[in-house]
Amino acid sequence: MKNYTSLADIDNLETLIKEARSLKSNNTAPNLGNGKILGMLFFNPSLRTRLSTEKAARLLGMEVMVMNADKDGWALEFEDGAIMDSNKAEHIKEAAAVLSQYCDIIAVRAFPELKNKEKDESEQVLNSFKKYASVPVINLESATGHPLQALTDAITIQEFKNAKKKPKVVLSWAPHPKALPQSVPNSFVEIMQKLEVDLVITNPEGYDLNPEIRKDTRVEHDQEKAFEDADFVYVKNWSSYENYGQVLNVEKNWTVNKEKLKQSNNAKVMHCLPVRRNVVIADDILDSENSIVIQQANNRTFAAQAVLKRILECLK
Repeated sequence: MKNYTSLADIDNLETLIKEARSLKSNNTAPNLGNGKILGMLFFNPSLRTRLSTEKAARLLGMEVMVMNADKDGWALEFEDGAIMDSNKAEHIKEAAAVLSQYCDIIAVRAFPELKNKEKDESEQVLNSFKKYASVPVINLESATGHPLQALTDAITIQEFKNAKKKPKVVLSWAPHPKALPQSVPNSFVEIMQKLEVDLVITNPEGYDLNPEIRKDTRVEHDQEKAFEDADFVYVKNWSSYENYGQVLNVEKNWTVNKEKLKQSNNAKVMHCLPVRRNVVIADDILDSENSIVIQQANNRTFAAQAVLKRILECLK
């Protein structure tokens, strides 16, 4: 694995999941990263992604440098040929080249602006680092995807599923006071499409995900119908894709609570966190045995560790 910027960088998902679970039970590569530096740049806030990836790197013997690029660094210009007479003090060409001398792997987190669909889908920030850096690049969540979270989700479902049956997995939209990106649901759908699961997406009218990502995955606009016989319910808000970046309505009745799980197969409930209690998911779920959000968050470390291990092995 030379980079991990999208799920397309995984050559064998089943093998990578097994490796992550093996590392979770027994860290077999504590010295693989000795003498190597992971540089993490955050253009947006992070808790789990930052700390779990740092822990994963240290479990492999790496040193870690972290920078809040939106606050601590110079404002970066990403446009080629730009006349830099505004507030942008440094071009990505120099920044990525310099960082490549300081770090053996660069990891970047940069959210979309949710104003211009075409610009967000170009993944300008992530792809600029990939273009101008001379070292591997990892996506810590970008404008359209979160492949580390998706790998985590796949690991978690593999851990909790009933081995005797193909699980029904439901991705459910839920209300939120802010406009959020489609990054997490996009990557969740993409990785579930690679697994042996029965995937259903449920969301209100106007919130269908990008058709190029959802493909032929069933979309059910009746949430309670979608939950019937579900084994896993993954809850996540996202803004409209068709009316890009907009919050069309509140739809408070889409909050996931205990009552809505009655038709499910006592479903396990997942969320990438942070979660707004009693808006996205009710207390009666989050404080119950149905919730596996904490176990899911724990797996962030081992997803990152498996990816870093693969990249480090290519650097040898």
